Amino acid sequence: MDSSTLLYNQLKAADPFFLLAGPNVIESEEHILYMAKNLKSIASKLGLPLVFKSSFDKANRTSSKSFRGPGLAEGLKILEKVKTTYDIPIVTDVHETIQCEAVGKVADIIQIPAFLCRQTDLLVAAAKTGKIINIKKGQFCAPSVMENSAEKIRLAGNENVMVCERGTMFGYNDLIVDPRNFEWLREANCPVVADITHSLQQPAGRKLEGGGVASGGLRELIPCIARTAVAVGVDGIFMEVHDDPLKAPVDGPTQWPLRHLEELLEELIAIAEAISSDKHSFICSGLARGRNSMKSTSLHFGRENQSRFHCVLYLHGQDARWGKTSLAL
Repeated sequence: MDSSTLLYNQLKAADPFFLLAGPNVIESEEHILYMAKNLKSIASKLGLPLVFKSSFDKANRTSSKSFRGPGLAEGLKILEKVKTTYDIPIVTDVHETIQCEAVGKVADIIQIPAFLCRQTDLLVAAAKTGKIINIKKGQFCAPSVMENSAEKIRLAGNENVMVCERGTMFGYNDLIVDPRNFEWLREANCPVVADITHSLQQPAGRKLEGGGVASGGLRELIPCIARTAVAVGVDGIFMEVHDDPLKAPVDGPTQWPLRHLEELLEELIAIAEAISSDKHSFICSGLARGRNSMKSTSLHFGRENQSRFHCVLYLHGQDARWGKTSLAL
């Protein structure tokens, strides 16, 4: 069995999920090695398979003035050093067919950017490297499109493909995450990854001093999207992590602080374990606004038999009551 297929099978078998994580772009060799060391330490402590992520070139920046990275040659040299120094696999993205062969000599997973998810020549060139291919779902695409994109990889002779949800355009400067996509992406017949950071991007939503725009984001909601994805049961979590997001040269608003990573992952593991302990039950909590107060609510679902669920609604607060109903399936 070749090394790519071996890694692919290991990631598919990950329990509760595997992790693709790292800073958005290579800023320097020193910074990348620092991030890789810390990410490996956290992932190893929690028992999560880690693939380190960073980009050598961000070719689709909003502005031509934005930082793009060190470029192909220098970037791959740095990523190879990460791989050999810390013995961890690498994922990085390509934007042109001409990059695929060189990237395939270093990366274990080649990522197809969301904007390019339907580009047949790029998909085929990436597939022919024999590496695992992670295809980001375009912000403009229905999840069904990923069936065709994954099939292009397979028809090029590569069975090692995964698809990634990263949000859907909602107006001009915002994205939303439709949790149904995590299930619908299963139709691609491959592992499903949730990008919990780019999903909260606000494209070209931040005005810059002196003119121009850049992408903003809602970093504070990353845990919300992450909890949802894990509760649904994705195979992998993709997230960009930085030791100081406020000083990150690009995509700072959607990079998760390194100092809070272990805490978030511990919570996600707990959710995944709770879900897997009873595949037929789950809990959804939220808020219900009453006439005079805000009450927290919990919906508890459990299977009564093969065709019915019971549902119990709890209202926590003043004049709290509860009721029970059955839902036919």
